[in-house]
Amino acid sequence: MSVSAPFQLAVVIPAFNEAPWIRTCLDAVAASGGPARAQVIVVANGCTDDTAEIARSRTPGFAARNWQLNVLELTQGSKIAALNAADAIVQAPVRAYLDADVVVDEGVLGQLTEELRGTRPAYASGTLQIAEPASAVSRAYRRIYRQVPFIARGVPGCGLFAVNEAGRARWGDWPQIISDDTFARLNFTGDERSVVPGRYHWPLVEGWRALVKVRRRQNVGVDEISRKFPQLAANDDKPSLGLGQKLAMALRDPLGFAVYGGVSLATRLGGETGWSRGR
Repeated sequence: MSVSAPFQLAVVIPAFNEAPWIRTCLDAVAASGGPARAQVIVVANGCTDDTAEIARSRTPGFAARNWQLNVLELTQGSKIAALNAADAIVQAPVRAYLDADVVVDEGVLGQLTEELRGTRPAYASGTLQIAEPASAVSRAYRRIYRQVPFIARGVPGCGLFAVNEAGRARWGDWPQIISDDTFARLNFTGDERSVVPGRYHWPLVEGWRALVKVRRRQNVGVDEISRKFPQLAANDDKPSLGLGQKLAMALRDPLGFAVYGGVSLATRLGGETGWSRGR
């Protein structure tokens, strides 16, 4: 997958009815620093709100720093279709995939561009910060979730991940799957993944029901990839949470552990398995 490269970085932002969040997301991208030339692509897919109009209103801010903002509109409400539409017009050797409700700190996009400058296939993300939720249940869940080894020490890439041109060449179009971030991560070995120090802020959904819905969707998405792409299993180096760690967490924070464990149990009991962001 070779691209002509008038830009050093492309930032792909799929957006489905993201009017409350897209302005903050784009303003943070515009203020984040980074390469002299970058291409930002917002794909409003199946929106019934003014996501696209709000995104276009941020064009002057990007033009002022010599960055290009493209806003595409698709009638189909599909994140996978949005990713494929954006990838079709990328003109940069490094591309970052960013959720529309994520806020990046200054420096992270520039660091990702530098980290992925080489010709060997590579994947990188920023330093994950889980935003403080409003609801007591989600705050309790967050206290434990942020200690899980995969989140605390891995390269989870939830909300933001980036690949270089050689890495993106490992697959063609995005397949019809639920968990695009898991699919991308598992196309790389642990040695090919890295974290840059720049931070980004990823929101946790609010409330018990939303937590269960999203956790269930995540599990279904991971199972789907295992079933459809078994060859990627060799790259799944996610560390498990040992019994000793669980006991220590439960002793330090009984309420948080009860909420986290309760969500895990409710997830396994079954229910709806369709797409949901829990809002």
